[in-house]
Amino acid sequence: MTQSHPRISKAVIPAAGLGTRFLPATKATPKEMLPVVDKPAIQYVVEEAVSAGLDDVLMITGRNKRPLEDHFDRNYELESALQKKGDADRLAKVQESSDLATMHYVRQGDPKGLGHAVLCAAPHVGHEPFAVLLGDDLIDPRDPLLQRMVEVQEQRGGSVVALMEVEPEQIHLYGCAAVDPTDDGDVVKVHDLVEKPAAADAPSNYAIIGRYVLDPHIFDILRKTEPGRGGEIQLTDALQQLAADEKVGGPVHGVVFKGRRYDTGDRGDYLRAIVRLACEREDLGPDFRTWLRSYVAEEM
Repeated sequence: MTQSHPRISKAVIPAAGLGTRFLPATKATPKEMLPVVDKPAIQYVVEEAVSAGLDDVLMITGRNKRPLEDHFDRNYELESALQKKGDADRLAKVQESSDLATMHYVRQGDPKGLGHAVLCAAPHVGHEPFAVLLGDDLIDPRDPLLQRMVEVQEQRGGSVVALMEVEPEQIHLYGCAAVDPTDDGDVVKVHDLVEKPAAADAPSNYAIIGRYVLDPHIFDILRKTEPGRGGEIQLTDALQQLAADEKVGGPVHGVVFKGRRYDTGDRGDYLRAIVRLACEREDLGPDFRTWLRSYVAEEM
């Protein structure tokens, strides 16, 4: 493929969810601000967008999400205190989040699902292709999934979803794609999508994970999409229409991801993500791994 399509520069991060699976911790703290080692989960997501060349970030927020805005803003009092102490390392860490990207915010006043959250981005995005990153999925920076998706979209046009093979008994937790192979080993053509099917009804074991690169025609479809599963406007339903009719907004492709993914949307997986990332840190890993081996040996 040699065709070139418009360069993507904007990322949309839906962050209006209530985080009910983490209550009572999320009663007053947004789930996106829960720490994964020593950074809030949302910062990993913004860093991923920036690493893929997307430095214009729109966050879709809701009530009680002000800490998200504060985290990516300057904190002059804290910076001044650290500066007076001569604590250059911590000062750099504090300033890092405010210097990451150009941040914008819009509220999803009535939470009607992921499709509705994406639709809230229409005035900001305009007529450009854009990326959507869900905060529950953290992708290891050593496995540049979003960068590859942007590349595929710029080559092939249309929309691109991230796919991962899962066990058949887990497919009911995800949107599922029916696919055909292409001439690229990690790229498939999507011709149908089903939101959270029963294992017996699933067209494949390719699950959609929380990364999308979308053609702006998705907004026209979302405006007409009726509430689906759970009474919400499903992004999967809109993508299914794009996949069924390429004349509307181009084809839908999938990038099959086989790298490291950390699911922070489930309490157990959230804890496993912290352990994995802590083990791999140069500053924490050696001592933490030693303690962990000892702890597991004692418990076994």
